[in-house]
Amino acid sequence: MKVTDCNDKKIKRVLIVGGGTSGWIAAASLSHLYNHADLNIRLVESQEIATVGVGEATVPHIRYFNARLGLDEREFMKSTQATFKLGNEFRNWGREGLRYAHPFGAFGESVAGVGFHHHWVRAHKKGLASEIGDYALSVQMMNKGRFALPDKDPQSVLSTFSYAYQFDAYLYAAYLRKYSEARGVVRTEGKVTHVEQHPETGDVTAIQLASGERIVADLFIDCTGFHGLLIEQTLKTGYEDWSHWLPNDRAWAVNCEIREGHLPLTRNTAHKVGWQWRIPLQHRLGNGYVHSSAFIDEQDALDTLMNNLEGPTLTEPKLLKFVTGKRKKQWNKNVVAIGLSSGFLEPLESTSIHLIHLAVTNLVEMFPDKDFRDEDRDEYNRIMSMEYTRVRDFLILHYHATERTDSEFWNYCRTMEIPDALKYEMDLFRQRAVVVNYKQKFFLEPSWLSVYFGQGVMPDSYDPLSERLNDAELEALMVHTKSRIDQAVDAMPSNGAFLEAYCPGSVTPEKALH
Repeated sequence: MKVTDCNDKKIKRVLIVGGGTSGWIAAASLSHLYNHADLNIRLVESQEIATVGVGEATVPHIRYFNARLGLDEREFMKSTQATFKLGNEFRNWGREGLRYAHPFGAFGESVAGVGFHHHWVRAHKKGLASEIGDYALSVQMMNKGRFALPDKDPQSVLSTFSYAYQFDAYLYAAYLRKYSEARGVVRTEGKVTHVEQHPETGDVTAIQLASGERIVADLFIDCTGFHGLLIEQTLKTGYEDWSHWLPNDRAWAVNCEIREGHLPLTRNTAHKVGWQWRIPLQHRLGNGYVHSSAFIDEQDALDTLMNNLEGPTLTEPKLLKFVTGKRKKQWNKNVVAIGLSSGFLEPLESTSIHLIHLAVTNLVEMFPDKDFRDEDRDEYNRIMSMEYTRVRDFLILHYHATERTDSEFWNYCRTMEIPDALKYEMDLFRQRAVVVNYKQKFFLEPSWLSVYFGQGVMPDSYDPLSERLNDAELEALMVHTKSRIDQAVDAMPSNGAFLEAYCPGSVTPEKALH
């Protein structure tokens, strides 16, 4: 009887179709983990096919992803023209003229076994507290344009925040390409003209390039963007359309000179239809206007963006078209879709690159053999679907929790039916200031609190255990928390000065004013 060698079942050839940010993140991750294994990793991309390349703002998880790859932070920041990011600033969302921050950090500290925000709600109702942002270190750092690295000592107030980056997505892809190729990834320039499938299973078996080359693989990773060459055009996987909750379907993007300075934040300013992003890099400013074609035409949207730039343009405006949603399966047969080919959620909370990291991490944890077990695919799809859905609901909150009545767009968002899970969460918060926390949930309590409070959603009540503090103790808690934060922030250097010292020569003096 023939004994089957288990090595025959091992995946030996991985083909990543498409480059850009998602393709090179996948290549870097796999080449780092399987550098000494018998795994051939190849990436095919075409310079004829433009990448989106506007997802320049990130969330703190990228630091841990980079650390796993062994990347040096200073070298990474210099190579990608990166700046520090402490969170997102929102203008005109709850109502026109309103400004708040979603920080990468906590609001105060739990006292007497009760979360700080419950004490704050009680204090605010009694007139004993100022705005919630006064009690978050990262918010005050953003407001004052200061920066310092977090402290590892949990007793230090400097341990209560985190940070991410803002960088050039093209340079990030190039940086990871260099990293990947040094670890054995082979890049092939070429345009795919045909995809071959197994006649019985439907699995993808090979691709053919315009050059005539045929490339065979065991596992295919689709990073071909919105087109979804393998996952959709070939496998007909299907797409869940979420545009009835998130109606924006267009974005103009353009780069300009930076004039205001290097503030450690991404700014999202709401307009009558949609919103505009401002992302400061070391060498330029990234701008974009996300909007809905059902409520504004493309020329008016472009005019809105161009009239709200702070400096001369460096590039021609680029129009992106999209449908918010996700693939019904992000892993179908022997194809895993990563990046825009797997789904799209507008960059309101800078989640695009995080979802790529998450997809790659889960693929590595469930890395298949040639049998491609249904159980692994189902679990991967379940996890990724849940992550997309929970990010989706958090984005919907920004649009639905508004008092704006100045346009049809905001009237639609304010009055639309929302997913049941989000309705339950909002109702619970309005009643008792409770934020629903799941075991697997990217945006944790401080994130939800920032949007709730920032957009005027105030709870009727709070945790009754807050009554353990009398009014004098409650007021003292507010004063002490704010004072401790103010002292820490005032002792920090400006963000521009810190960036110049951390990455010498990266920021010119006139641009390091803040």
